[in-house]
Amino acid sequence: MSTGTSIRLRPYEVALLRGGPRAAVTVAVVALHLRGDVEAGRPGRLRTSEASSEAAGQAPPPQASQAPPAPASSPAPLPPLAEAVRAALVRPAGLPQVRDHADVRAALAELQASLRAAGLLRAFPPHRTRTARRALDALSAEHPLPTSRKGLLESDALLAVALYGEPALHVLVPRFALRAGLITRAEVTEGKGFHSRSPRGGGTGGTAYSCGGGGGGSD
Repeated sequence: MSTGTSIRLRPYEVALLRGGPRAAVTVAVVALHLRGDVEAGRPGRLRTSEASSEAAGQAPPPQASQAPPAPASSPAPLPPLAEAVRAALVRPAGLPQVRDHADVRAALAELQASLRAAGLLRAFPPHRTRTARRALDALSAEHPLPTSRKGLLESDALLAVALYGEPALHVLVPRFALRAGLITRAEVTEGKGFHSRSPRGGGTGGTAYSCGGGGGGSD
């Protein structure tokens, strides 16, 4: 998507510049969830959905008296990072374990390299450049935080998560994000009001890029 300049950034790139690797992996997880490929498992953990698991296996051959089913339309191919995240979920895992998977680290490294080549990311110290900050500011001005999921295109939902992190997750996929450990859990302590804590794998990462670990359908 355009930022009003010659720079065009995809949600994964926006997330990486805004919040680092964790934020980019969170966008990939939400993209897979919106496609029906990933769901929340035990608290703080992610897993592939039953439908996705069945699609990955071999369909049983049709019986002799049955005509073969009509071929289904293939879903759009996944970006490399989302494909790596799906591969990392061969077994249920929390977001930190997904982020540390070898395939995911390799996809993140490729994304970082492309941003460095575009002059949006400095290698030493790892930080977004002034050009990247201007691009993020322009995108935020063009795409304010949604107040509802209703009528929102999937691409716009992913951009919102990339730009705003946890506030967008609260609006767009609150139940999934809470169960999967993508957002913090608010608790009430008697006499002390509300406070928040992160479940296993909680949080979406910080608001500034760091090369370190920090950072569909109906929900």
